[in-house]
Amino acid sequence: MPFDPGVCFRSYTEEQARKLGLVGWVKNTPAGTVVGQVQGPDDKLQAMKRWLSNVGSPSCHIKRADFSNERELTAQDFKTFTTRY
Repeated sequence: MPFDPGVCFRSYTEEQARKLGLVGWVKNTPAGTVVGQVQGPDDKLQAMKRWLSNVGSPSCHIKRADFSNERELTAQDFKTFTTRY
C-alpha cells in the first residue's frame, strides 16, 4: 500500500487489528509502502481488509491495497498485533 509519511498508518492499523482481535504485524518498507501479516477468524479478516482498503488512518490517502498469500491456518503464528521497524 503506498502511503504518505507522517500519517501514522501503522499505529492505526495496529489499533484496528487489536479491536478486531486479530494478530500479526505491520511495517513500512523502503519503497514507501506498508506491508504486514494478519491472522484471525475470516469475518474479522474481511473487516480488516475493508478497513485497510477504504479507511486507514485519518490523514492517509490509500491508492491501492493488495492482499496475497491468503490461506487457512490450523494455528496462529502470533500472540498479538505489533508494529515492526
